[in-house]
Amino acid sequence: MTSIEPISDNGSAELDRLAQIAEDVIRRCRAKGASEADVAASVDAGLNVDVRLGEVETVQRTRDRGVALTVYFGKRKGSASTADLDPASIEQTVEHACAIARYTEEDPANGLAEADLLARDIPDLDLWHPWDITPEEAIRLGLEIEDAGRSFDPRIGNSDGASVQVGASMTAYANSLGFIGTERGTHHSLSVALIAEDANGMQRDYWYDTVRSASDFVEAASIGRKAAERTVARLGARRLSTRECPVLFVPEVARGLVGHFLSAVSGGALYRKTSFLLDHVGKPVFPSWMQIAERPRIPRGHGSTAFDSEGVATRDSDLVADGVLARYILGSYSARKLGLRSTGNAGGVHNVVVKPGGDDFAAMLKRMHTGLLVTELMGQGVSLITGDYSRGASGFWVENGEIAYPVEEITIAANLRDMYANVVAVGSDVDPRSHILTGSILLERMTIAGE
Repeated sequence: MTSIEPISDNGSAELDRLAQIAEDVIRRCRAKGASEADVAASVDAGLNVDVRLGEVETVQRTRDRGVALTVYFGKRKGSASTADLDPASIEQTVEHACAIARYTEEDPANGLAEADLLARDIPDLDLWHPWDITPEEAIRLGLEIEDAGRSFDPRIGNSDGASVQVGASMTAYANSLGFIGTERGTHHSLSVALIAEDANGMQRDYWYDTVRSASDFVEAASIGRKAAERTVARLGARRLSTRECPVLFVPEVARGLVGHFLSAVSGGALYRKTSFLLDHVGKPVFPSWMQIAERPRIPRGHGSTAFDSEGVATRDSDLVADGVLARYILGSYSARKLGLRSTGNAGGVHNVVVKPGGDDFAAMLKRMHTGLLVTELMGQGVSLITGDYSRGASGFWVENGEIAYPVEEITIAANLRDMYANVVAVGSDVDPRSHILTGSILLERMTIAGE
């Protein structure tokens, strides 16, 4: 166990200090001849507690800090970082970055973001909610979650443990165009994984909640009960024979389908020509009723931010409008490689919202009628180059709109191009625990490889 002081509740003094460090680094870079430079100075702090079978396994406080900088000498680029905020270490890091830049090849796409794209207003997005919980309180909370799960059913005889995680982070970003922006945010989570056994063997499942503010957590014991319900429901799982049928992905799995789409329309895959959605802007990818948008400034959103990792302002915009791909996902470098402009996505996407339909989960089952409900995926069998998709899966067989029995050790396969084009419906059961916000997704048909 380590004992390191966490970030203070308001953190304003620490955030100001990071901003001063970032601005000082920019001055040092310019003094050494860099034509452009940018820097991110950050501090992350957390508390992690793990309990298992009623005993404490780990209690750890963490505190990480660092400076990451990039300098440009014309179109030559050098990057370096340090985990030490000491002025001498920072000076050495600046020298390393400059030395690297002097000996690299020029790349016309290198450089800072365009000045007119930088954020001018940085609103409070309600992301800062430090959780004042002691290690002893976190231990009691973890034990409560695990106890609620273990006592749910006598067939639950083992546990992979419960976890309580508390996190806070602060970042100051500055560049030589005069931009300086600071952000701070908190992320907290509760989770548990349980193991049940009957005459047919053992099954494992889990549940969790993750929030910006601890006041938004569901009842802690309900996480244990939900994990127990999911675990017991998997007992007696069967294999399916090989077939083609409709497939319904639960929300926490469906967001992976959305994630593959986001990867396929991201700049790196596009300028390298390694995406099956190359040159698809303005073309239909999903059914005409499908809407996907980026909403980067949702209060307390898991992906909310006022500016991306280059200081470019974020804004609401469509990714898919009426089924048609509206734009790519670009930072400055990838945008220049493609002859376009940054979309404010350096570092990734910020709150992707798939417009939900009117059917709740029960109605989605009725709509599928007979088919496979996927609750877990395994393996990495996805090719963004071809769109081929093949993953190990488990879940439940559904008949007449009702769950019939659990299934395991099957493979589902199709091509992402066909999967996206043949989405039947998106449920209203949106999972709020991610920066990708989607309900369950029903596909018209996939191949199921089983016995």
